[in-house]
Amino acid sequence: MGSCNFKSDSIETTQSISKSHFQFQYGIGKGGFGKVWKVEYKKTKGIFAMKEMSKARILSKKSENSVINERKLLSYLKHPFIVNMQYAFQDRENLYLVMDFMPGGDFRYHLSRTKRFNEQQTKFLASCVIIGLEFLHKNGVLHRDIKPENLVFDSKGYLTITDFGIARVWTNENAKDTSGTPGYMAPEVMCRQNHGVSVDYFALGIIIYEIMFGVRPYLGRSRKDIRDQILAKQVQIKKEDIPSGWSNEVADFVNHLLQRKPVNRLGLNGPEEIKQHPWLQDVNWKSMQKKSLVAPFIPSEEDNFDDRIHSDNDPWKDADSDAIKQSTVLLQNNSTQELFNGYYYDITSANESNEVSNKNKPNKAK
Repeated sequence: MGSCNFKSDSIETTQSISKSHFQFQYGIGKGGFGKVWKVEYKKTKGIFAMKEMSKARILSKKSENSVINERKLLSYLKHPFIVNMQYAFQDRENLYLVMDFMPGGDFRYHLSRTKRFNEQQTKFLASCVIIGLEFLHKNGVLHRDIKPENLVFDSKGYLTITDFGIARVWTNENAKDTSGTPGYMAPEVMCRQNHGVSVDYFALGIIIYEIMFGVRPYLGRSRKDIRDQILAKQVQIKKEDIPSGWSNEVADFVNHLLQRKPVNRLGLNGPEEIKQHPWLQDVNWKSMQKKSLVAPFIPSEEDNFDDRIHSDNDPWKDADSDAIKQSTVLLQNNSTQELFNGYYYDITSANESNEVSNKNKPNKAK
């Protein structure tokens, strides 16, 4: 019988980057598998966000395929309106995903502090999300977890999309692939039906509604409660319900995004249908793409992260479970470690490979 002891050579030997190459500064967020840190890459002095994910927690939630899928997607998804991956690597206990650092913090943080954003600010922020979604959808990717926590501000006040843990390449048959955050999930996802790009636009509609009224349209303690509410009533912002200072056009935009039936939902036929809505007629999309406009809301240069996550303490030390303890034991096995094979990425090496590949391509016929 083979030994069950962990051997260091089961971690990919091609890794040239490790945790020791980074100077950890402080925590800036928490996720389902670990903590997000602000770090400095010692070699270049560059500042990044590093997501540190516990393999034991990943195994206990049977999410190893999701974390591998996220790394694969981010290896080819590069865009100014998404948070791009720079490095990925692993050690015996954890996976590490190094991303662009967004100093403005996430939208939830500012929404909870500011309480309300006005219509001009909301239109700008919605436009940022639409540009990011257009890029993802044109590449065949559904994000499926658009929510304020997954929208983060860059230094100029532009929102970017992050967290691709449950993003998927679209397929015709994806009814079984249902995940997300209940308050922002489209009805077809909640009901485990096939779904497409409009699920992300439904979530955008929920966010705009939440900005306008200070509360989501569907509330409940469980996924079932929220699903029952969605099935019981179609949300419709009536003219008399529109808050002071907001237009009829934004209400119409939200109403069309929140259609329960995908066939009736704005965005089903692509981003141009979204952009042509009267509410967005005055958006300068070219300038937005270039990020050359002055944002109507720019986060302060002060710390934009929740003080509660700045502690070095283990955020899960009181949440141990038998499943996690069992998974920790399984990590001693090489076969378990092999589940994470391929979890490595170095943007420098990837760029060099692309340059070589492009040089070797034959010239296109004129």
